[in-house]
Amino acid sequence: MRQTLDECWILLPGRETGYGSIAIENGRIAAVELATPPYPADVKHPRLVMPGLVNCHCHSPMTLVRGFGGGLPLQRWLEEAIFPVEAKMTDEDVRAGAVWGAIEMLSGGTTCVADMYEGDYANAFLELGMRARVCIPGRSNAPGRLDECIAGTRDWNRRMRETAKGDVYMDVCVHSEYLTDEAFCRGLAAANRELGRRLHVHVSETRREHEDCIRRHGKTPIAYLAGTGLLDNGGYAAHCVWCTDDDFRIMAEHDVALVHNPTSNMKLGSGFARVARAMELGVNVALGTDGPASNDNLDMFEEMHLASLVHKGLANDPTVLSPWDVIEMATVNGARALGIGDAGEIAVGRLADLCVVDLDKPHLLPAIDIPNLVVHSMHSSDVAMTIAGGRVAYDRSRAGAEFDGAATGLGEAKAKFLAAVRRLGL
Repeated sequence: MRQTLDECWILLPGRETGYGSIAIENGRIAAVELATPPYPADVKHPRLVMPGLVNCHCHSPMTLVRGFGGGLPLQRWLEEAIFPVEAKMTDEDVRAGAVWGAIEMLSGGTTCVADMYEGDYANAFLELGMRARVCIPGRSNAPGRLDECIAGTRDWNRRMRETAKGDVYMDVCVHSEYLTDEAFCRGLAAANRELGRRLHVHVSETRREHEDCIRRHGKTPIAYLAGTGLLDNGGYAAHCVWCTDDDFRIMAEHDVALVHNPTSNMKLGSGFARVARAMELGVNVALGTDGPASNDNLDMFEEMHLASLVHKGLANDPTVLSPWDVIEMATVNGARALGIGDAGEIAVGRLADLCVVDLDKPHLLPAIDIPNLVVHSMHSSDVAMTIAGGRVAYDRSRAGAEFDGAATGLGEAKAKFLAAVRRLGL
């Protein structure tokens, strides 16, 4: 079935903005027809179509503990606030939190997520029709976890290929250097020669983590992981706040993306990743929200806004990170980080993952410099429609039934989510 989006402003490859229509067929962009753009003030109901946003680092079930433990530094936040609650979570709780997270992301224009969490949550993204890369977090203190990571990743991906139910695949993962040992990392790297998946990992989030790794191994976390072979198939590393120039060179050589999480890093007082320097050294930089307990939302427009402002302010230079640089971090760079080569841009043949924004808002008019508007004015609440793989996954105009096409209805999802919150005593 062919569908079209007509009379829209469009963010195009090559850092161009156009006006016209987009045709979608069989889950892909079938045509992009451009016309002479009208004067912005002459468009009665202006809207923008941009590539679907790609959240490259998230812990979506943590919607259940949104904002919990606020004001604590990372290690105390984990040990005193988060870990005790997570220990009480059932698989049903985790899935309810993940479904609620997927709903939040889709309503904000995010069509693809890289998610890291314990438990049975991968089906949440299938239920909502969202593209995802999930993982079983590798930890050395869990008996049998290495075998579970290997077998679970292999079996899930085989089922996905056989059933073709959706684009939700498992990547390999170690939570971090500090929660694994070298035998675990080398074992997973050896298995990944067969699995062929990209690595999802937390890296150098805090100074303490970074320096403790150097004391243990005589190497930074990135250099240590590279030495175990875990970077051989590429990947995406969250945070990278304390990475060195040599770390960035290793990441560029191994096709490991830096996933920038500005909100989380500032809330937890971790510092600021040197993304401009990483880009200079050839690192692919993407964006992620991190979990809603340390953010406290899954709004990728907010991440774009902060990413732009933080680095301008740090450098005392307004030219650092143009709006297009930041938009690409949230779209095509994210797709590349996850190994999805046919997403992230609006072009014929690409996956029809699209975010449609209502420009008819006081804070979005006049729509003269649209890339600047995206990064510095838009919010997730401005999204009118989200299309994932050619299917309308969210439509704000269907009041009360915005997710009507999903396997899980909004009312049912909300009831399960709130029941989980009550059961956990939050």
